[in-house]
Amino acid sequence: MKFVQKAAIMNSHEMNRAIKRMAHEIIEANKGIEDLVLLGIQRRGVPLAKMLGDAIAQVEGNEVPQGALDITFYRDDLSKLGPVPQVASTEMPFDVTDKIVILVDDVLYTGRTVRAALDVIMDWGRPRAIRLAVLVDRGHRELPIRPDFVGKNVPTSSREIIKVKVADFDDTQEVVVGEGQES
Repeated sequence: MKFVQKAAIMNSHEMNRAIKRMAHEIIEANKGIEDLVLLGIQRRGVPLAKMLGDAIAQVEGNEVPQGALDITFYRDDLSKLGPVPQVASTEMPFDVTDKIVILVDDVLYTGRTVRAALDVIMDWGRPRAIRLAVLVDRGHRELPIRPDFVGKNVPTSSREIIKVKVADFDDTQEVVVGEGQES
């Protein structure tokens, strides 16, 4: 299926502004950064967590520990991914027990990715709290999951696709909306 872009909904400047705002909201909600850790969901949640961590460090003067979650084997649609699913790494260089975990992802849609990420985190320990930060919330939830920190709410139809592009994986940094079409 080929992605056909309809519009850019956030440029690089707007993404950076949203990340900075979310960083301030996280600091305020947690009354600082004590016991705070950031976990990005592979793939694009990881560079977004880094950007968020950098923005928090600029305000607080201290770094927040960061890690990466691969949810591949926790997905409820693993059988649909084909015989050889693409697996990334889970990197948690800290104990999550009694920490305030900020789970970071690019787009919140059905909530199934977040549900899988919660399972991964709970297999590693028992955090004091888990909060969800997403760059884009597009609606259409299938599970009772809501974000605590949102860069932008974008109402979409179920046919539409939101793509977050980041420098680590793409030639640009922007958020676009489009549709998938048979090639």
